[in-house]
Amino acid sequence: MPSLTRIPRSARKSSDDRRVEFERRVLSAVEDLLGDGTPYTELAVQRIAAASGAARSTFYRYFPDKSSLLVRMAELATADLFAAAETWWRAEHTDEQAGVVAAIAAMISGFRAHRYLLLALSEVSAYDRAVARYWRTRVAGFAELVCTRLDTERAAGRVAPRLDPQSTALVLTSMVERTLTVAFASETGITDEELAASLGRAIWLVVYGDAQTTA
Repeated sequence: MPSLTRIPRSARKSSDDRRVEFERRVLSAVEDLLGDGTPYTELAVQRIAAASGAARSTFYRYFPDKSSLLVRMAELATADLFAAAETWWRAEHTDEQAGVVAAIAAMISGFRAHRYLLLALSEVSAYDRAVARYWRTRVAGFAELVCTRLDTERAAGRVAPRLDPQSTALVLTSMVERTLTVAFASETGITDEELAASLGRAIWLVVYGDAQTTA
């Protein structure tokens, strides 16, 4: 007769599922603590573990230090944020500025949802090598995607021949990253819709604004 208390093996959560669930709890706990005004550097591991309902030993099994914790939390927080922009850069650009504005609006929405964590990431990456390496690599990967698309657009004659894909990708990526960081670091009075419209327009004009001119 089957046990009435033992959970069937097929119904148990896999180790991957348990990890994802745990990481999501930690992400929520960290963002709540940062949202209360506590700087990331002052967040004790014990406090984070307690807020996420985990034992300290369990916490260290997943995150050996606060640098690895911040990197993993940033990966979770930026997944959708980058996906929105990557989708636009891979799509057909036949809708003038509407597509890029929508992509930027999605990025802004994602940044707002995780603003405390992402601002902490920006701050900590200034002095923590592991965190800085992760963020540089992540942004560089996105810039490479942009560069590849710009190179394709130039070869197809859809952008000005003098547009340099590599430097333009660097400019666009840095512009978006810095704009969002500044916009959320303090109260600017600019709405998310206004920011998306202006940033989207700037990106479109940099890429396609002089497409009809000659070199």
